[in-house]
Amino acid sequence: MNRIFKNIPRLLFFSMIFISCEDFLEEEPLDFSSSVNSFETMSDFESTLADVYARYRELHYSRAGDNRYAFAHLYGTDIMKDARETDDFRRFGNYGTVLTSVSDVPQWHWDRWFKVVSQANTIINRSNDAELEESDRTLVQAEALLFRALAYRYLVYLWGDVPLLLEEVVTVRNDLVREDRNVVLQQIAEDAEFAAQNLPAISEVEDGRLSNLVAYHLLAETYISLERWNDAITAASAVIDDANTSLMTDRFGTRATEEPGDVYWDLFRAGNQNRSSGNREAIWVAQMEVDVLGGLLTSGGNGENGLERLHSPVSWTLTDPDGTLAMLGPRSDTNVGGRGVSFMRPTDHFENTIWESDFDNDIRNANHNYSRTIIYDNPESNFFGMSAIDPASLSPRIAAQDWRWYPYLTKVTTPGNHPTELYSDNDLQLLANTAGSTYRDQYYIRLAETYLLRAEAYLGSGNTTGAADDINVVRARSNAGPVAPGEVTIEYILDERARELSLEEQRRITLHRVGRLIERVRLYNDHNDDDIQDFHNLWPIPLNDIQANTQAELAQNRGYE
Repeated sequence: MNRIFKNIPRLLFFSMIFISCEDFLEEEPLDFSSSVNSFETMSDFESTLADVYARYRELHYSRAGDNRYAFAHLYGTDIMKDARETDDFRRFGNYGTVLTSVSDVPQWHWDRWFKVVSQANTIINRSNDAELEESDRTLVQAEALLFRALAYRYLVYLWGDVPLLLEEVVTVRNDLVREDRNVVLQQIAEDAEFAAQNLPAISEVEDGRLSNLVAYHLLAETYISLERWNDAITAASAVIDDANTSLMTDRFGTRATEEPGDVYWDLFRAGNQNRSSGNREAIWVAQMEVDVLGGLLTSGGNGENGLERLHSPVSWTLTDPDGTLAMLGPRSDTNVGGRGVSFMRPTDHFENTIWESDFDNDIRNANHNYSRTIIYDNPESNFFGMSAIDPASLSPRIAAQDWRWYPYLTKVTTPGNHPTELYSDNDLQLLANTAGSTYRDQYYIRLAETYLLRAEAYLGSGNTTGAADDINVVRARSNAGPVAPGEVTIEYILDERARELSLEEQRRITLHRVGRLIERVRLYNDHNDDDIQDFHNLWPIPLNDIQANTQAELAQNRGYE
């Protein structure tokens, strides 16, 4: 009996995804909104698509209360680890704890990605019967198909073979079976191809909206997985060669005159992410607003998009050798730019090794982009202005707990750009206990990634010269030395992606996609190297969903049986 009741919430959710309210209504509703009359006008479809955008953003930037499941693809990889080296399942402290058939992280992502699929299928099906202009119908379907493709992108790389749902489900489904991974990838390509041909150009859509270039970017990645190298090159070239895109190479935006700074720093300052700000590199950007319903961010406390809080160190707690609290705390923009809690720390590979050849000249490793210094900033300290990590003035708390400070990426911080409500009136310092969100829009896709995808396709086709040329476009912008064709490997491309796209790309998805997760975690992550197992190359299908699927076998992935 207890087991039955324990599974009721899961069964209900499983059913809710696939059941239409139609089945419970005998009469046609006339004066209230339902699934029967909610898909009649273009405005109806726009409203539903807006919800899909919100769900997609939630899957990347929502903290889900205090659980932080949305950031699961950043922790426990080759470049980021649990800074405090705990067994916390929310931070991939131990793969054996996080990835089980009854654990929360796989369930959270499985449910929500299939909900995106379900919504997309409903939109596609209902648009066929709605009285829409044919051009509007095509546009709605292209947008929904691209969201379906994006959802399956995550599902196929995390779980491999997965149920392939292409129609709106209007009755309870308990007969799901898994489709072969390559069939799913082919469907992603087919959906994205339709979107690429029918979505507007990037110059014709508002900030944050899907365009044809998002579809071409996804096609390039998917074709790589299908080893359709020339098709991948063609798709990536459609993005790179578009007249409306180019890498940003000169300083721009809201803080372009500030020093120290450079064009890479400018890419991550508040107000600089969208095309409307002059950013020609942005392909798709998650839209954030502060204190606006649906805007995700708030000024009243630690809200969503908590990268600043999770990645930045808790250095505002440091005392000097005299025992005096030597930091102004989270109020100060000098060192922390927010209320960091030291949860997500770079691995040694990402902190040191991958920068060795260009440590002093690659602007992505400059201190204003990759902060490697920490200064006592409390004037009441006798060590004011001195380094907290210099042996002569080493903070006792760092000496005892090195996780309280480590080099961190300033792209997750917004110093000087927190909401005005977070600053005191007297000294414009951040108020304690309220900062922590990254108060700006976030990139889903930047053109730099498309260059690196095309390099990957060139490498797969055997054209290492083409691969090196594309990588060097990205490296030249950062004043890094060129790579020779003979040096280009998939490992080099993964390192370059880390240098360029760290904490932007969903790193775990990239590693799953290229089949390098296990190998690179064991090589470069000294926290997870002994707990990650070979079968963790795929995630477990949630047991609740397997048990609810009573009319067919929803087979479990190896290692989780």
